[in-house]
Parts: sequence; C-alpha cells; structure tokens
Amino acid sequence: MTAEATGVRLECDGPVATVTLCRPDVLNAQTPSMWRAMSDFSRDLPGDVRVVIVRGEGRAFSAGLDLSAAGSSGAESFAALATLSEQECADRIAEYQDGFTWLHRPDVVTVAAVQGHAIGAGFQLALACDLRVLAEDAKFSMGEVTLGLVPDLAGTGRLVDLVGYSRALEICATGRRLDAAEADRIGLATLVVPNAELDAAVRDLTAGLLANNRDAVVEIKALLAGATGRSAADQQRAEREAQTRRLRDLAGRGE
Repeated sequence: MTAEATGVRLECDGPVATVTLCRPDVLNAQTPSMWRAMSDFSRDLPGDVRVVIVRGEGRAFSAGLDLSAAGSSGAESFAALATLSEQECADRIAEYQDGFTWLHRPDVVTVAAVQGHAIGAGFQLALACDLRVLAEDAKFSMGEVTLGLVPDLAGTGRLVDLVGYSRALEICATGRRLDAAEADRIGLATLVVPNAELDAAVRDLTAGLLANNRDAVVEIKALLAGATGRSAADQQRAEREAQTRRLRDLAGRGE
C-alpha cells in the first residue's frame, strides 16, 4: 500500500532508513493500518541499513491514536475490539505492538526526531527508539489514562527503564504533559535542540553512529540493552564474550 493510503512511509538512503508519519493535517494521529505498515517495514529494510530515523511531518511528531477511527463503528474501533474474546483482543493488540517493537532490533540503532506533540501512541513510538532528539517545543504525554485505557504499545517497560518506576507511574497515571526541558532532566531525551536545528542534530548524531565499526556498535547495543536483566557477574561475562568475538573478528579468526 502507498504512503497516502497508510499514512506512513519508509525511505532508504544507503545505511540510513527514515520512517515518516505523513498525516500532518491530523498531527500524525495514528491508526492500526499505520502500525501494520510499520511492522512490514522491518521485513522491507535492506540489510545494509544501520540507523533508522523516525519522524513526523509538519508541526507535531504524533498526537497519538486517531480517536475518530477508534471511536467509529469500524472493525478496529474500541467497540469492535470489546466484542472479541480476551485471547482475540490480546492477539490483535500484539499485532499492533509489532509496529513498535521492531524498532528494538539488535542490528540497527533507532533515533526519534521529535517536534511538537508526542502524545499516547506518539510518546510510545518515541520510546520504542533507542535515542530521542527533541526540539525545544516537544511535549510528551501518556494520555491513555484520560480515556480509561492503559499504554499498550510496548511503552511501559521502556519508560520504567528510562525514568524508574515511581516517575513512570506518575507520568502514566496522571497523563500530564512534560516539556522538552523536563524530558531532558529526567532522562527521556538524548539531546534537546532549537526547533530549527532538529534535522541537523539528527544528521550529526547519525553520522557519529555510522562512523564506527558496525559489529562493535551492535555488540555494544546488546550489552547495554541486556544489562538491567543480568547480574553483575553475568554482565561481566557478556562483556568478555563480546570482546572475544570482536578480537577474533578483527584478527580474521571469526567463524
């Protein structure tokens, strides 16, 4: 399907792929068809891609779920989902989550370029990325609670990893908005820049990621991503094993 039909497009330029939400007239509000398209992007990604940039057209990253679609009488509205069995509903949500979790892939580094609002599903899309570059006007909110819902697009665990349980609970249970300065202060932002410098900052960060050995970057991402789930001894063993692989590969003795 075309970007016009799905509301999201994938563009590849050598080692860099860009995922763009392209519904600026509705602040890039998201729909299940967009999530399915994003899930397909993982299979469409060329093997030489090392960095994936996620961005939104216009003045917002994403205003979240398209409530006009969710509140309709369509097959994927809230009302329709509520008629499914518990397992069917859970399976449908798992399908939606795939549009976000592919950004956790170990072989690429993912960067969200966030301007304006990143609400609900928009916040969770930014959280799905490894790094977040924020324009000064960026605003986050986990607004699902205001609809009587919970965040369900793989964002809760990522949020706890970044800001801790207590702060994550406060953010999710109040649904309040966080500006870029607070996001930076509590660890949600990798970098905050003036709006006019967002694209340049993302380009500079991407260049820095591409400047070093791909396999070393992949090993580093795996070490850091798994660190919180390992004991100190297990993490040290993982470091030793990763370094051994790198040394053997650099010496031409890799398998």
